[in-house]
This record gives sequence, C-alpha cells and structure tokens, in this order.
Amino acid sequence: MDNGPEEPRSQECLRALMCAEPSARCGVLENGELQMRRISKLTRVAVGVASLALAATACGGTSSEGGGGEGGTKDDKGLAIAYDIGGRGDQSFNDAAFAGLEKAKKEFKYETADIEPNEGETDADKEQRLASLARQGYNPVIGVGFAYGPAMKAVASKYPDTTFGIVDSVVEGDNVASLVFAENEASYLAGVAAAKATKTKTVGFVGGVDVPLIHKFQAGFEQGVKDTDPAVKVIPQYLTQTAEEGGFSSPDKGKAAAEGQIEKKADVLYQAAGLSGQGVIEAAAKAKVWAIGVDSDQYRQEALAAYKDRILTSALKDIDGAVYALAKSVEDGKPLNGVQTFDLKSDGVGLSESNPEYAEVPGLKEAVEKAKEGIVSGSIKVRTEP
Repeated sequence: MDNGPEEPRSQECLRALMCAEPSARCGVLENGELQMRRISKLTRVAVGVASLALAATACGGTSSEGGGGEGGTKDDKGLAIAYDIGGRGDQSFNDAAFAGLEKAKKEFKYETADIEPNEGETDADKEQRLASLARQGYNPVIGVGFAYGPAMKAVASKYPDTTFGIVDSVVEGDNVASLVFAENEASYLAGVAAAKATKTKTVGFVGGVDVPLIHKFQAGFEQGVKDTDPAVKVIPQYLTQTAEEGGFSSPDKGKAAAEGQIEKKADVLYQAAGLSGQGVIEAAAKAKVWAIGVDSDQYRQEALAAYKDRILTSALKDIDGAVYALAKSVEDGKPLNGVQTFDLKSDGVGLSESNPEYAEVPGLKEAVEKAKEGIVSGSIKVRTEP
C-alpha cells in the first residue's frame, strides 16, 4: 500500500506529542518543524494530565534524560525570571529583579525571559511556569518572591542541570540558590530617618500582607524609630492577610490605609507593600507628608515622578545585584547555591539619599550613619519580629 511507509512516522509523531518532545521527523507532517512545536505547546497541558500514565509508557524515558531534565536538551539561553504578585511596573520589588535581568542580558548578550504572574494562581501554576522555563533551556531560572517556595521545591530536583534561584525564601537543593536579604536592617535605618523627620511624633508603617517576611520590615522600622526617639508613636497596619486578597497589588488599598494613618497625625509613612505602596506614596504626597519607599530607590522611579518630592528616602534591597550575581555565576561555570545573604555589611541593603531634602533634615544623616556603624559592628542587634 502507498500509505505503508507513513505508518512509523505517524506513530513517532503521536509518541512525540505524548512526550511533549516534537522531533524533526514529526515536523514534516504539517508545515514543517515549527508547526509541530506549536501543536505540542497547545496540547501539552491536557495530554500531560489526562494521559500521564500512557505518556510515561509511550516515552519510556526518565526525568534525568537530556541536558535539562524533563523534556529534553538545553538550548543556549540565559536568565529567566518569574515575577511575584504585582509583576513588572510595581516600581519596587519586581522592577528591581528586572533591572538585574537587563544587566545580565546586556553583558552576556543572550536570550532572556520574564514572565508575569496570573491573578489567583496556585502553586501548581507556578510549578508549571518554572518547569516550562527550565524545559525551554533557560539557566538560571529565578522565582521572584517567597510565594515560589513550594513550587521551586517541587521543580528543582526534576531539572538537575538548571540552576534555580528564589528571592526572599530558603529552598534546599543542590541546584538552588536562596537569595535572602536583611530587610530588618534597612528598615531600622528607615526608622531612624522617620524619627528624625517627624514633627507630629507619629509615624506609620503599611505592610502589604501579614506574613513573616513583612514582619521583618515592621520590626526593624519600629526598633529604629524607638531607639532614636522613644517618644515617637508607630502606627502599624497590614492591608490583607493573604497575597491573594491583593495586599501587594492594590494601590487603592495602600492609599486608603495611608489616608487613615494621616488622619491619625502620622507625618512619615513607611510602606512595604509592593505595587500597593504606590497608593501610600500618592496619599502622602497629596497630604504633603513624607513617604519612605522600599526595595528600589523610589525617588528615581519614573512612574512616581509626580510624587518624588515627598519620598524622603527608600529602604533598599539589592535585588537587581543578587539576580545579576546568580546569572554571572552560571555564566562563569560556577553557579551559586545554598543560602546567599545580602545584608548591610555586604551592601546588600541600605538607605537611599537621592532626595536633596534627605540631607536637610536636622540630624538625620548623622543618625543614620551612626546606626549603620552599629549594625555592621554588631553593637546594634536588629529584631526580625515586631
């Protein structure tokens, strides 16, 4: 029969589809190899779940086959980051990670990827995102935010030749670098600045979500305030109990919280709330009180230019430096792993001085410098819990 020679090719194409590994021979069946790859991507989710057992039998492979673990060999691709809630444009946490990616892309001249989160997504969604990036050959793959912890723990071991990184959480694994920061130390300095800048003896703290990571910001801030001026009152407030409720992604919630604190006479507001922090800064600028930014130097963020005169300073985390450092370690063939701590002593955290008004507040700069020396020397121990 004329169709006889096509039978093995069709069987191979079915096998490739089930394995999510389109082959060059399969590609000639319909508009070449590129068309076959498009089909495999569209069908992968449905096939992978509904036919898991059949796929395993048909493929007969293991997760360790191929250069990249599950799914095949690696291409020559570089750094990929998966954003936390709020995504790019938060002028803070995620944008700092993107800055690190851009630096690596420019220096190493390779292909990069940055992927946005979905509203209301699950750990399974995050797993799929990390696995997809590793399967495509990106290396390293970084999850930006503690929310990627469970997903990274599930995925990293399946792709042993890929280096993974996670920001703000610790995940054990031979091929995982946990990029963690001494947020409490930077927040202590922010507290010192707030205590020096307040005229009402009342300052506010707005946390995005009531979780241990943000407790570190509150703890350091409150301690810095009280060590500088015990008479200053701190009003703490959290926007939501869970990230799914929008605590890191709702400027309207941040604005409402800030307005409430301003009504209680707070004239310096420190926010650790991701995208929601933009609402805090807007409210502070409108009321002509001080805002303190977080993670990035928010005085310099273009999207916040209309409010920058009221951004006294920002508690900095060198997220971009950490992201770049991991990418460089992979490029150099000596990938980082284990816990990588970025603290005040290593310049991994700090306080910005971009706003000229920073130097005009009486005693502020001197008090911050003294606090820095104390933290680095160990004479000041900064708490991690309020």
